[in-house]
Amino acid sequence: MSQRLLILPRQESLAQPQVLNPFVHELNFTQADKIKCILLGIILVPLRMLLFGFFLLLAWPFIILITACHPQHENEPMLEWKRTISSSVLSLLGRAIVFSMGFRLKVKGKLACPSEAPVLAVAPHSTFFDGIVCIVAGLCSIVSRTENISVPVLGRILRCLQPVLVSRVDPDSRKNTIVEITKRATSKGKWPQVLIFPEGTCTNRSCLITFKSGAFIPGVPVQPVLLRYPNRLDTVTWTWQGLTVKQLFFLTLCQPYTNLEIEFLPPYIPNEEEKKKPFLYASGVRKKMATALGLPVTDHTFEDCRLMISAGELTLPMEAGLVEFTKISRKLNLKWDNIRKELDGFAAVACANKGGRIGIEEFAKNLKLPVSDVLKELFALFDRNGDGTIDFREYVIGLTVLCKPANTEETIQMAFKLFDSDEDGYITREEFGGLLRSSLGVHDLDISTLFLDIDKDQSGRINYDEFREFALIHPEYAKLFTTYLEQQRYWALQEAENPSTVNAVKVSPMKAKDEDSISDKKDD
Repeated sequence: MSQRLLILPRQESLAQPQVLNPFVHELNFTQADKIKCILLGIILVPLRMLLFGFFLLLAWPFIILITACHPQHENEPMLEWKRTISSSVLSLLGRAIVFSMGFRLKVKGKLACPSEAPVLAVAPHSTFFDGIVCIVAGLCSIVSRTENISVPVLGRILRCLQPVLVSRVDPDSRKNTIVEITKRATSKGKWPQVLIFPEGTCTNRSCLITFKSGAFIPGVPVQPVLLRYPNRLDTVTWTWQGLTVKQLFFLTLCQPYTNLEIEFLPPYIPNEEEKKKPFLYASGVRKKMATALGLPVTDHTFEDCRLMISAGELTLPMEAGLVEFTKISRKLNLKWDNIRKELDGFAAVACANKGGRIGIEEFAKNLKLPVSDVLKELFALFDRNGDGTIDFREYVIGLTVLCKPANTEETIQMAFKLFDSDEDGYITREEFGGLLRSSLGVHDLDISTLFLDIDKDQSGRINYDEFREFALIHPEYAKLFTTYLEQQRYWALQEAENPSTVNAVKVSPMKAKDEDSISDKKDD
């Protein structure tokens, strides 16, 4: 008996990332660790808070002196004598505060001067404690929200750093921020170095996610700075799924000490092509840093975190929203709003499955069809890793690469003509059920629910406009239809070659070697 072999196209560039979720961190305490934290916390937390306050009081007169007669939104660099106090006295007191909190610093490499590398790119960004690198780098400038300047104590400290301010209410804030970074980066040392965390959000340090291009737009040399926290108990990592700021801060103060390694790599000098293409420049710096850290890179970004929050609001597991936004948006030409809209559709199907994935039963139920060979083929096209389920990332890729390209006007017209067997311009319930039953091989198929969904005016028959409107909203049916036609063509060819053979259908999750695949798909 000959069998139909369905070769599934799998574009390597859309393969799953090595790290599926870089935004989760679980701290597993043993009973001994808990007892140790309680006993040490009773002594260390009050002592360290007293030392923290003492050194802050020592630094406060210098902070007042540096920020006196200096506007909050300065357009000119700070006077030289003020910068000297900031980079020497305040930097020294800052190190004392860090030491009082129990941090043991190990610095490798050499900090480049502002003329050699006006921008410092720090990664991986995994905690609020990463700000310590600013003290080690001599209190260079950072990027901060405008609102932080008005916060008591914190605002004064930030003004000493001459931060690049970002406003969440100003629609031109992103453009203005890039202009300001470029102005400072090309000032030839008049402004202090600008320190940036190009990942834009915190991860668990298991990989380097997408670098934002803002720091690389000026096209000036950038010094990569690596951060490592080689501790048995990781009480510093602050991610979207994990402990809160207060919990991590308290647990860190309870530790005898916390190791932090800061490594300054040689400045990265961009070539001419990288100067013209900031995203290429950012990718080159990330690759160099990932190699030095021994970490993989993924195309996750802050937009994935927003999708995680949306998934949680839809009662899905938060990690269900991860799609590697940078890669998916660029290759499939999708905006965040498009993907967020697809998440609603996915949630409506996947919420029946507590794991936040779609199985074959949920897939069939959503299409209001029974599990059949044709449906299994379509499901296998969606299921890219062959684990028997469809996650949100596979769902988005399947709809965009497989279903929507198949959902053409020609396909819709062809499908309507096949259903409209008497060619009167309408599809009756009998015509609709007859073709579906024969194509799916299910003689007792109940099509009433699906028919009513298409028959908007409840006239008992479907006109072309109703049929087309439904098809455009549900592109899965177009791919199901083209898969059915592919089967029919295959069986016709097999019968022509061997009329006595009854053909079976088999799905094989093999990778396509040929660009001319039987599946509708976009080129990479």
